[in-house]
Amino acid sequence: MIVKYMEEQDKNFVMSIDKHVNHAGYDKRVYTKTGYVMWEKEVPVGLMHYSVIWDNLPFLNLIYVDEKYRNKGFASQALAFWEEDMKQQGYKMVLLSTQVDEDSQKLYRHLGYKDCGGLLFDNTPMEQPMELFMRKVL
Repeated sequence: MIVKYMEEQDKNFVMSIDKHVNHAGYDKRVYTKTGYVMWEKEVPVGLMHYSVIWDNLPFLNLIYVDEKYRNKGFASQALAFWEEDMKQQGYKMVLLSTQVDEDSQKLYRHLGYKDCGGLLFDNTPMEQPMELFMRKVL
């Protein structure tokens, strides 16, 4: 598996998965190199993208691996790639989140992420299970 920055030719693959991004947002990810595509041979198998909050803390917005490639180390390898990229850019820590009812928190803990808070949207139009925030010092 290899991880590459998103490029213009990856747009259809990415936008078929990530329903939160529009064309301008995708173009920004390509330009700022804040999006990645995971490849197995010549097949795109996943993606991830991040933003920087408070001007100094990378936050992983999304990591996705196609179901038939899950539990094979792709997410772990992709996260290691992202963490190294963030370290090379001079960041000292990274942040991500997952809903408390999702299994991904087990993977994140295994990779050294620590719980650091949560966010509740009870009785709002965005109601969902608690969003658990996790951090890792690089």
